[in-house]
Amino acid sequence: MSANVDLNNRPDYDQVIQDIADYVLNFKVESQEALDTARNCLMDTLGCGLLALRFPECTKHLGPIVQGTVVPNGARVPGTSLSLDPVKAAWDIGCIIRWLDYNDTWLAAEWGHPSDNLGGILAVADHLSQVRLSNGESPMTMREVLESMVMAHEIQGVIALENSFNRVGLCHVLLVRVASVAVVTKMMGGDREQIMAAISQAWVDGSALRTYRHAPNAGSRKSWAAGDATSRAVRLADMSMRGEMGIPGVLTADQWGFYDVSFSKTNKDQAIKPDTQRQFSFSQDYGTYVMENVLFKISFPAEFHAQTAAEAAVTLHPLVKNRLAEIDKIVIRTHESAIRIISKSGPLANAADRDHCLQYMAAVPLAFGNLIAEHYEDDFHAANPIIDELRNKMEIVEDKRFTAEYLESDKRSIANAIQVFFKDGSSTEEVVVEYPVGHRRRREEGIPLLEQKFKNNLATRFPNHQCQSIFVLCKNQKALESTPVNRFMDLFVIA
Repeated sequence: MSANVDLNNRPDYDQVIQDIADYVLNFKVESQEALDTARNCLMDTLGCGLLALRFPECTKHLGPIVQGTVVPNGARVPGTSLSLDPVKAAWDIGCIIRWLDYNDTWLAAEWGHPSDNLGGILAVADHLSQVRLSNGESPMTMREVLESMVMAHEIQGVIALENSFNRVGLCHVLLVRVASVAVVTKMMGGDREQIMAAISQAWVDGSALRTYRHAPNAGSRKSWAAGDATSRAVRLADMSMRGEMGIPGVLTADQWGFYDVSFSKTNKDQAIKPDTQRQFSFSQDYGTYVMENVLFKISFPAEFHAQTAAEAAVTLHPLVKNRLAEIDKIVIRTHESAIRIISKSGPLANAADRDHCLQYMAAVPLAFGNLIAEHYEDDFHAANPIIDELRNKMEIVEDKRFTAEYLESDKRSIANAIQVFFKDGSSTEEVVVEYPVGHRRRREEGIPLLEQKFKNNLATRFPNHQCQSIFVLCKNQKALESTPVNRFMDLFVIA
């Protein structure tokens, strides 16, 4: 046989794809901790979306592609009067969820925000529930939404445990697309073949670059990228349900597969030999681990690696607020991931640039005692030159213990320490915060604060009686789980 031909024996689906499909089809979510955390995650995520509706740069993206489009049984976008096809609704819900960088976080070899998947999950659940009702069938329940959230969190988070996409320049929203497509295809009634086909399509799409997350190109795309990913998942799920074939060897195909094309290249952080193919590695099976251990952003709308730095800065604020002009230097001890992602100097061009700057997120609470979404806006930054003055006095130092414990499975710390030194030779004590309020180790302390955050966010959009109805339902696990999805979504509609 000639050597100038390819052997065209179609492979079985890659094992990674088969494992994801088998998980969503066969796993039963029985962990009460996971379901309870998913309920809190649902509250927090929707609240973040409602708060984002205050920002025109976010809301300009919302609504149908063609104005005036009417969609029968359309999926609703919480906090608005919009009723859209589920693909665009997933985009809009995902956009508002992520806009302020205030929803949950997962930190491992790869980073991300697993509740981004709620955009696709909620849009599909609302649409399917209304279709079922119109056909005289029972709608989906919120228990199914919570279970889908647990599974999407798990897929995204377990892949992220040992597989770093950021080190080869790829954006973590790829994992949102993969996780969302698996669970929404199942929600649509997909069988194993259809689910695997959809997952393979998600992988073959490749990945966005991380360019828009890093200096000097950080910008607002990072606020809608996950909405785009979960929306694409809904589209791919729909295509697979219509019979579109999959690509079984999308990961492992020689030369043309994801591993060779996107996961084996070199960059300045991690040299890979040209003849070495990197493949995904897994340290555990899919279960409920990620939801149980997910990190909530409770105190600050800030990139998660800076949460403990902001908390330390708030603690120091009373000691430095009247001596800002006397400061000689500010030393921040941190971990390697924070340095690689959010440590930057020089001008900050926009709000998205500022909420991914460790120095900015420490300087604001040092000077003002808090850090809120409005503190990233152009007018606030321009009116307060002290912020950049403090930034210019900061020294960022890696603490090797912080770096190690960030990755240790029994710790998963996100530590930062701040000490302020004055021109007269005096200094504050160093304030060390190893675990943010939203960490599993601080759940007892954190959940009441998370609930208050949800109440505050509800109040930015709804009258008091509507806020109360939503909160009472969301607090009651049993009542929430039995609520039809369409009725739940009714509560979030603006007339």
